[in-house]
Amino acid sequence: MSAIIDFFPLMMQGLGVTILVTVLGIFFTLIVAFIAGLTGLSKRWYLRWPSTVFVEVFRGSGLLVQMFWFFYALPVLFDIRLEPLVAGVLALALNEGAYAAEIVRGTIRSRPKGQTEAAIALGMSPGLRMRRILIPQSIPAMLPAFGNVMVDLLKNTSLVSLVTVSDLTWRAMNERTVTGNTVELFLTILVLYYLLSLLLGWLTRWLEKRFALDRKSLAKARPRKAVLVGGRL
Repeated sequence: MSAIIDFFPLMMQGLGVTILVTVLGIFFTLIVAFIAGLTGLSKRWYLRWPSTVFVEVFRGSGLLVQMFWFFYALPVLFDIRLEPLVAGVLALALNEGAYAAEIVRGTIRSRPKGQTEAAIALGMSPGLRMRRILIPQSIPAMLPAFGNVMVDLLKNTSLVSLVTVSDLTWRAMNERTVTGNTVELFLTILVLYYLLSLLLGWLTRWLEKRFALDRKSLAKARPRKAVLVGGRL
């Protein structure tokens, strides 16, 4: 227990870095997911093919390899040097974004065709249809799968310690080297990662309820009370 008490200030610093990497990773993952997912739906081959190649490459190769490539290989091959935090967040965003892009593409493609046909009949352009109809209706359906991606991203943030980012895992590894207390330290960070995962799960469920299509549909379909005005309903 004394080891945990002594480690607590450093652990809180590492926790702050882990939360920062997670938040930045989620933000850029969503950007990558929508760009790759929407271009994957394009009828233009020069947009669709790069999206397909990106998704297959980053889903088919390991996150740790990608992270090492950005941090260690780029300086050797192209003289491009990235800060450890930048390399870690970039690898996380591109890797998780590749998975999330398929969520975006698949969910939008699964929308009923009648909505697209009605929008075409109204003279709406493809961009307007996507912006005003397909994406708003698809987001609630994406949320459960996005929640899984975000939890997976949180767990994968522990890998940034291998490119010298001083996150929670990096702090625990250093403290273990000094004190030799393995069980106490890693049990502590296990609980912290679990609590962060619970928080992300709770946030996802709140967003699902907040943006649920069924609830909005029921609210709109709820019968209004009749009001008697001038002897008439």
